[in-house]
Amino acid sequence: MRTTQFFALAAAGVLATAGLAACSDSDKGDSAASGGPIVVKASDTACEVGSTDLGAGTATFKITNSGAKVTEFYVYADGDRVMGEVENIAPGLSRELHVELPAGTYQTACKPGMSGKGIRGALKVSGSAQPLTADAALGDATDNYQRYVKSQTAALLDKTEEFVSAVKAGDVAKSKALYPVARTYWERIEPVAEIFGDLDPKIDGREEVIEEGMEFTGFHRIEKDLWQSGDISKDGPIADRLLVDVKEIVAKANAEKLSPLQLANGAKELLDEVASGKITGEEDRYSHTDLWDFAANLDGSKAAVSALRPALQQRSPELVTQLDTEFANVEGLLGKHRDGDGWKLHTALSKAELKELSDGINALAEPISKVAAAVAK
Repeated sequence: MRTTQFFALAAAGVLATAGLAACSDSDKGDSAASGGPIVVKASDTACEVGSTDLGAGTATFKITNSGAKVTEFYVYADGDRVMGEVENIAPGLSRELHVELPAGTYQTACKPGMSGKGIRGALKVSGSAQPLTADAALGDATDNYQRYVKSQTAALLDKTEEFVSAVKAGDVAKSKALYPVARTYWERIEPVAEIFGDLDPKIDGREEVIEEGMEFTGFHRIEKDLWQSGDISKDGPIADRLLVDVKEIVAKANAEKLSPLQLANGAKELLDEVASGKITGEEDRYSHTDLWDFAANLDGSKAAVSALRPALQQRSPELVTQLDTEFANVEGLLGKHRDGDGWKLHTALSKAELKELSDGINALAEPISKVAAAVAK
């Protein structure tokens, strides 16, 4: 999960190369009427959306950050259900979001500093459009990926139940062993889990959620107690709540009907998660089991791309070749840090090794950033 604090490496270097473009004079107006993207001018105090009355179908937003803080952009349906998001837009840079929107009322939001509810505005979508899943290859992609989600949520529930039982039994050693295993299944499908409002920060929020008015609960609260004090005697209620929240996510994720663009955007979001939290060691700051999450994010991104592969092969075969090459490269780099059935601790890697992994993720992020546009063709 994202937090309000990012290491300089993430904000200034790791994320800056992946699908980002500097703002130019041609961005200064709404080009949606001419078939171009909807221009969003984001700053630390404003979120100006060029068009707020759209026709149903696929929309493209181009968000340019003129502020001093890293920002995010969201399109929300009722209940803060996430229809599409783009994260880690560094100052002075732009990123695009492709999102499929049926008729209805929505909200847009820029989040300077990547915190809080954001600077919100109304968005109306009217009319009707053939869904992307009407294309047979894209329809099959969503069906295949949803089967993957169900397999991962089943394992997530099983391993979380084991983890919760160990915590409630006061078994520190077993709890530590199960912590990164249970989180593997969460991290593989995190973009799906993030669709559902505040369930993500309840389950996966780091201590910074307190600054946003939320209670610090979930995996990372228990992680802190396991590795910092070793005392989990009072964590039974937190563990019980974690299991309740995971059960809710599992039910909602299994019932969710995803758009092909959610698969494409999710594949990119998972790489952003690696760059912003796993490379830096911010995610699992107490246990240092970040490479478990790194591997899981990579697995989840690859699963989404694999589901889309037949459609991408039709639309952009050269992109498929590039993706295959870069996925294999990152998997090879990460494989150097295997430790038995798991992974080395983040603290065991040198700066040079972390940079090598960072460079590999950046190289993969470049073709991943093109997948949504290819799907939206």
